[in-house]
Amino acid sequence: MSEILRVENLKKYFPVQKSFIEVFFSKELEFIRAVDDVSFSVEEGEILSLVGESGCGKTTVGRMLVGLEEPTSGKIIFKNKDLTSLEGEERRAMHRHLQIIFQDPYASLNPKMKIGDHLIDPLLIHGLASNSEAKEIAMEMLERVGLVPADQFFNRLPYQLSGGQRQRVAIARAMVLKPEFVVADEPVSMIDVSLRAAILNLLLSFKDEYRLSMLFITHDLSVARLVGDRIAVMYLGKIVEIGDVDEVVQEPKHPYTAALLSAVPSFEKKDLRIDIKGDVANPRNPPPGCRYHPRCPFAKKECKEVEPELTGDRHRVACHFPLEIKID
Repeated sequence: MSEILRVENLKKYFPVQKSFIEVFFSKELEFIRAVDDVSFSVEEGEILSLVGESGCGKTTVGRMLVGLEEPTSGKIIFKNKDLTSLEGEERRAMHRHLQIIFQDPYASLNPKMKIGDHLIDPLLIHGLASNSEAKEIAMEMLERVGLVPADQFFNRLPYQLSGGQRQRVAIARAMVLKPEFVVADEPVSMIDVSLRAAILNLLLSFKDEYRLSMLFITHDLSVARLVGDRIAVMYLGKIVEIGDVDEVVQEPKHPYTAALLSAVPSFEKKDLRIDIKGDVANPRNPPPGCRYHPRCPFAKKECKEVEPELTGDRHRVACHFPLEIKID
């Protein structure tokens, strides 16, 4: 397989809003390091699952890939073109091939726009169809995502649909442009448990049909393993482990990955229990050395002083003392 997307040293720093008193006593600018030097690649037809606790920077990475956030620095190479250097019409044309499915189906749809118009507008904006052609394509896509008969959903407003139906509309809106790369940002976390399998199967069917590449963002390792070809584990703005899904799940090298796995009942091994102690450090002032060391039961002096690099071949880990365990 050939590479479709590559991220190089991607960073996103958000300036901290300070009160008048804070500004008066300290004129030094402070930043929240949401994404801090992240690099990875995705191959054609591959799904990379990006996992980690809330607030680790997963969603910010996804938003930068589709152009909803501007990187502070770094490169996003899509089909050999650096998206961060494109402007105007050229950038808009490229971003047609990268779409996002948002986490919240209640907030991601315009409450005053009819369901059909959510699908027609992208086609008209990108000049891919006439009005009549766009309506026909939209009707077919509603049928494709399971909203049948389509004519009963076409003129409805979002409030008239259930959460699962809204997420199907969100998927249809992303897929109607036939993208080559999709960011799925926690697409089932706000869906009723009974519907999650159906939504995941729908996404995977589009992946096979369009040969989609995908960044699948989730905090649930069991879902990440089910969907992904590879897993990248993110902590406090950095990727700490990345590799083939079975290898990462069965032989985690980073203590944080092992701790996440030991908290999942279906993955738990009787003699493996690594608890995550304390809270995530403040991204305004991350700890020196390994960012996980304040919570790591195996931390040593080197971990507190020297930041580990992400090293390895297919299975890479950012840890001075990688674990040697195997989960059956």
